[in-house]
Formats: sequence, structure tokens, C-alpha cells
Amino acid sequence: MVARAATKKKRTTKAGQTRLDFRRDKNGQKRGGKRAGAGRKPVHFLPSGKRLHRRVRKRSPVSSRTPVHVVLRVTEVVGRLRRRRAYHIHLLVEAASEQALAGGLKGLQVSAARRLNTAITIERRLAAPRRGQVFVTRYHAEIIRTPRQARHCLAYVLNNWRRHREDLAGAAQRRAQVDPYSSGIAFAGWDGITSPFTVPADYQPLPVAAARSWLLTDGWRKHGAIGLREVPGPST
Repeated sequence: MVARAATKKKRTTKAGQTRLDFRRDKNGQKRGGKRAGAGRKPVHFLPSGKRLHRRVRKRSPVSSRTPVHVVLRVTEVVGRLRRRRAYHIHLLVEAASEQALAGGLKGLQVSAARRLNTAITIERRLAAPRRGQVFVTRYHAEIIRTPRQARHCLAYVLNNWRRHREDLAGAAQRRAQVDPYSSGIAFAGWDGITSPFTVPADYQPLPVAAARSWLLTDGWRKHGAIGLREVPGPST
């Protein structure tokens, strides 16, 4: 038995160009030539010559049901944040999506950086207002998914000063029941505390909002109230 490969005949157009003479099968479909969507996908390059990879959009892991423990880190020149003019380091945040979280934190960082630069200018008696960088890279976010994790993050944020021995830094700190640099004075989940704390006349409460997610309102309580003297473990 002898087989012969079929070849495509070429013919010349009036303009002197050649084109393929496509054959049709029994169904009338053309055979040969380029098919729509076939072949290797085009590769795009940036002006620098670096290959541009297409990113697959993933579903955002952040939702209104999953609060987030956010840590903002500052540059070394800013110094310690435990002073009245400097806040914003550990936050428990609720957001509808990852985009909403990023947008909200970006606005917070811009506002906090402006105020921290003002505080640095006053404290160090600088001749001109400081305008340098305050926060390093991007924020660190830990998504809270379980009641146990929610309780751990609450204890970590509210009693972080005990973990770092800041509660023993002086006589005033030893007398204090909650960290004056946290929102602990407004927290209603302390173990054994049934009435509100007495708020000093000169105390300025931190601008926080009440939690809405189940994990931060009721879920975390499955693992017990948080003790005033409780020393939390690592954040993760």
C-alpha cells in the first residue's frame, strides 16, 4: 500500500502574490490556514523589555464576616509610638473586601503620617516641618477566621503592653488596669469587669468603631473573657 501526502496548490493573484488554495471537506468546512483562537498566545513586554505576565484575579479573602488584624510598622527615625501624639500600630479592622481594606488603610496611613510628622517636628524642635517617610513598605494583615483566633487577636492588641513589659515601666503604669495607649478602656469583654471604667477628665479616647462581625462581637466569647493581667502570646 502506498500513501502520498496531500499538498496544497498555490496560485498567483493579479498583484503577483501567492495564496493557498484551501480544500473543503464533506461538510463544506475549509481545511488548513489559521483558526480563531488557535496557536500560541501573544506575549506582551513592558518598555523595559521585561515580560508581562497576565495575573489571574482571585476572589478576595477579606469580607465583612472576616475581620483582619493589621500591623503598621514605622521607620526607625520615627521612634517609639508609645506617646500621646503617636498611635496606630496594631488594629482590628472590618472591611467588605480586600480593595476596601487597602483603600481605608491607605487613607489612615496618609492621615497618621501627617500627624506623626507634626509630632516629630514639635518634639525635636525642628526648624522646618518634617515631611519624610513614616511607614515602611506595606501593612501586614492577618485574616481572622475562627472564634479562637479572634479571641487571641483581641487579647494581643489590648494587652500587648504586658507582653512587652510596658506595664512595669513606671508607677503610673503599674497602677493602670488597661493600656492607656489602647482602646481597652472601652472594651466590654474584660473578665470580672461588670461596670465601665472611671475615665480621667483629661483622657482622650481613641477614635474606634464598634465591631459588627460575629467573630468580634460574640464568636470570640466561646473561649472565655480576657483577663486584665493576661499576657498574650505571639501574634501568629
